[in-house]
This record gives sequence, C-alpha cells and structure tokens, in this order.
Amino acid sequence: MGSFFNRSISYLAFMGLLVSSLNAAHAQSNRMRKGSVQITPYKTTFIANGKDELRIRVVVINAAGDEINGANNLIRFSLKGDAKISKISPDNSSDADRELGDTSAQAHLVNGILWVTLTSGTTIGHLKLDAKSDTLWTGSTEIHEIQPGKPHKVTTAIYTPERVSDKIIGADISFLPELESRGMKFSDKGTPGDPMEIMHAHGFNYIRLRIFVDPSQPKGYSPNKGFCDLAHTEAMAKRIKAAGMKFLLDFHYSDYWADPQQQNKPSAWVGQDFPTLKRSLRDYTVSVMKALKDQGTTPDMVQVGNEINHGMVWPEGAINNLDSLAQLIYAGVTGVKEVSPSTTVMLHIALGGQNEEARFFLDNMKARNVPFDVIGLSYYPRWHGTLEDLKNNMADLAKRYPQQVMVAEYSQLKREVNDIAFNVPNGKAVGTFIWEPLSSWEGIFDRSGKANDYMDVVYPEIAKKYHIH
Repeated sequence: MGSFFNRSISYLAFMGLLVSSLNAAHAQSNRMRKGSVQITPYKTTFIANGKDELRIRVVVINAAGDEINGANNLIRFSLKGDAKISKISPDNSSDADRELGDTSAQAHLVNGILWVTLTSGTTIGHLKLDAKSDTLWTGSTEIHEIQPGKPHKVTTAIYTPERVSDKIIGADISFLPELESRGMKFSDKGTPGDPMEIMHAHGFNYIRLRIFVDPSQPKGYSPNKGFCDLAHTEAMAKRIKAAGMKFLLDFHYSDYWADPQQQNKPSAWVGQDFPTLKRSLRDYTVSVMKALKDQGTTPDMVQVGNEINHGMVWPEGAINNLDSLAQLIYAGVTGVKEVSPSTTVMLHIALGGQNEEARFFLDNMKARNVPFDVIGLSYYPRWHGTLEDLKNNMADLAKRYPQQVMVAEYSQLKREVNDIAFNVPNGKAVGTFIWEPLSSWEGIFDRSGKANDYMDVVYPEIAKKYHIH
C-alpha cells in the first residue's frame, strides 16, 4: 500500500513536472517565434552632470533578427539608477511625443519604432534599462554614468599612426583547439584539410587569436585545460604562419572574457597598487610578444584590450577613471612596440553604429595622447545599430581621426558589412574580422566541419571584389 502510494505520488509529481516543462518550452517557443524587443543606445557612457542626454532606438525583431516594421506593441520601460526617462517619441526629432519625469513609462511602437531619451543624474554608477512587451524577449542595456575629469597626457611624444598596407579578410578562430580536442574534422568538397588552409584558399588572409593571462585557474576561461593561454597561442601562431596568413593577437588582460559588461583583472594582479599594476600589464605584454617573436611568429597586429569602450582591468581602468585607463593602454602599447616596433596596434571598441559613444572614447584617448594605429569596431546588429549607422559611424571616424578604421568583429550580414568596411572614405579602409565562424551563428563550416556556401561562394566573391591577396 505504502509502496503503491509512493509510486502514485512520484507519478503525479513527474506528470506535474512534465506539464510544467512543456508549458515553459511552449512559452519559450512562442517568444522565439515572435521575437524580442531590441534597444540600441547611441551612447553607453553618460556624464553624471544632471543634464547629459542619451538617445535609444526601440524596435521589435523576429526570431531571424529582422525588424518588424509595422509593429505597434506596447513597450513597458523600467530604469534602475540615477537618471530619468525624459522623452518618448515615434521619431528622432527634438519635439517629444511625451514628456516624462519618472523612471518608468510605457508607450506603443509607432510604425515599428520608438525613440527614448534619458537624462542623467549626478551619481557615478551603472544604469540598467529594460524594455518589456508581452510574449517577447525583454530588451536590456547597461549604461555607465561617469564624471570624466580633466585629461592628463600619458606622453608628450608626437605619434604618427602606422598605416596598414594590407586589405584584410580575417577571422577569429580561437575556438579551433577546443573543437579539435573534441574530435572535429574539417573538409572542403569532400577533401579533408586544415581549416586555416581551406580559409586561405577561399580569400581569408588574416587570423585573430584571443589570449587570457591564466585561463586555467578555477574562475578562468578554461579551468584546468588552459585553452587560449600562451602555450596554445604559440601553437596556433605557428599554424597561422604555416598557412601563409598574417596574425592579429587580441589581449584580453583578464583570466576570463573581457567585454563592455566585464573587464575583470587577472587573479595574479589583484591587490597590486597602480604603479605595480601598470608594470605587470607591460611586463606581461612584453613576455607574450617576446615568446611569439622568438619562435618566428611575431603578431602583425595587436589589440591592446578587447571591446574597451567601458575600460579594461577594472576597477582601476574603468571608464570613470579615464586617466588611469589611458595609462594602462599606454603600458600595453609600449610593451608591444618594445618588442616589435613595426607591429600595428588597434584599440578595439564595441560601437559599430554608435557614433556618439565612439567619439566620446576616442576624443578622451586623443586628449590623453594615447598612441595607436587602427580603430577597431564590433558590429552586431542586435546591439550596435543599423547598417546605415555602421556606415555613417565608420565614415565619420575616418574623417575625424588620423587612424584607419576597420570592423574587428561581426557575424551576420557578411556581404553588407564587408561592403561598408572596404569603402570607408579618405583611404582609411582596412577590412574585417568575422568572429568564430567555425562554430557559431552563421559559420563558414557546417556542424560536421564541411565548408558551406559562405566559404565557397560569399568570401571568394568578397576577396575578388576587393582584390584581397
């Protein structure tokens, strides 16, 4: 009796769990089918002076990532932090459709779009804006509210940016050793081959690799295995050169992923005072560059930091500490140039279509006389604006600054992104790096490692069109 009762309870509990799981899966399926709210802030750094304004574009996208132009969904906004939603409008004009004085509001999309304006408070910190609508995934963004302070130059030396003579079709394939450790093989039209050699034969001429300080430690990128450490980078660099390609090294200056949402210092540098921290960053940069040079694989280009528009090596190098950030970047730049003066240095920011934010960062680096050669942008449409935004931003940066401009990360809209990147005005075009095309999003190999139409058709077309060798 007791055994039967227990089995009955277990069966009922199982059925309840099954129904709950099915309901959750159904709800998720509906959200995926109906899409999400997409919000694009044209600045993500806000001056805490009580009057700075920030524009945000709000649309709805379907599961494929396409905007639903006629959508009229009710969007409910909530804002956490010292700022307020001051305007909501169906267009980007200065005349607001609605004036607001609180930190939450709601409005219907008008022909698929809304523009929201935030006005800053006076407190340094982070803001979070959520945009919710029934049955859709919520759109969110994080904004840093700062007080920039008076700039102090990192050096008085005059620096003329090195020009990149290559036109680049590149790819970040840092996941390759992990994929191969799981047994993944690659082929083109039935013929097995090294993926780098296959890529080179189809128009790619550059490979980007990320490197972490100690990815093997427990909270690192690759606990106990150490993928993307110096040893793995050295082995991959040899393969890149053997395949006849050039090499971009991407310093994350962290044990884990570094991006606008997280730039945590390596565990080995925790607790160091600022002079020691700068010295550690420079010494680490020198040691990596020297190890690669000694084996004949000196990087042709280096990123000093990854997507650093909110800073790097937090908290000392956070965007609110612009002087300290500039000194840390300078430590990295001088470390690169000490070992290889001819290596090109890129500053990589995430802001593909966000011109206001890109100019804020670059103007502050210019005011502090930070030397570098190339402006690198990430462009993912869900976060970084429209193709027109990308085109306008790259054109403006090329006219405004002496550096060349390129797309350092992208995935979707391959033809369109490359057309924009290779047509930057003033002779400032460099090219593009697609992010992890062996394994994610719209890859150039399928899941079984076979080269697909992106590899066989799209990239040879791009290489031919822009005379990539």
